[in-house]
Amino acid sequence: MTDAIQVGSYTLKSRLLVGTGKYRDLDETGRAIKASGADVVTMAVRRTNLGQNPNEPHLLDVISPDHYTLLPNTAGCHTADDAVRTCRLARELLDGHNLVKLEVISKSRTLYPNVVETLSAARTLVEDRFEVMVYTSDDPLIAIELEAIGCVAVMPLGAPIGSGLGLQNTYNIREILDSLKVPVIVDAGVGTASDATVAMELGCDGVLMNTAIAEASDPVKMARAMRLAIESGRLAYEAGRMPRKRYADASSPETGLIE
Repeated sequence: MTDAIQVGSYTLKSRLLVGTGKYRDLDETGRAIKASGADVVTMAVRRTNLGQNPNEPHLLDVISPDHYTLLPNTAGCHTADDAVRTCRLARELLDGHNLVKLEVISKSRTLYPNVVETLSAARTLVEDRFEVMVYTSDDPLIAIELEAIGCVAVMPLGAPIGSGLGLQNTYNIREILDSLKVPVIVDAGVGTASDATVAMELGCDGVLMNTAIAEASDPVKMARAMRLAIESGRLAYEAGRMPRKRYADASSPETGLIE
């Protein structure tokens, strides 16, 4: 990557963040995450064995805290109280680890973020000295409020979780980017490499994904594709695209032709 990203007290070398769910087994999980080049790996505390069950397969056997920045998340939580309790459990299991991904979702078929409960949980967790990366809607006003509360990164959805639809509202994402100083990381909705590139070309600081890699026919190859897509999109953003024009503009001008 051309530059690192600062999230709270953490310096991340990769702008691709990945999840650990939906893989066939832990071996595939480890191989895909390695191919992605990510250094932040998120896992659902309520669904993942992080040591609670010592006699069962252990995620940390393939995702070592010595090599990755762990990002425990509150997937499956529908209230602020559940989310706060889950983050506190993660801190106990991971020896005081304070970086968490907060998500509080509705019970609808879209799994859309419940922003009222999210705001409540964010306030409590920040007061409790967590470094909160927060999954939210693509509403710029909510994003501004989450930054004001003290979240270290705001993570608007590109489309519903696991939908693979790509970014459905680039206008709102642009508004969030223009309004915030903390990192903006697209979370949810990416389906393939071009979706990730679009997010990065908009100026997003990173992309978090899981299903797009885990449910690909070849997750390891897709993980590498996503790594390259993130790098390509970031480079294109830094380079600055040419202006859009309605008419042709010849690469070789017609003046000064040899007669």
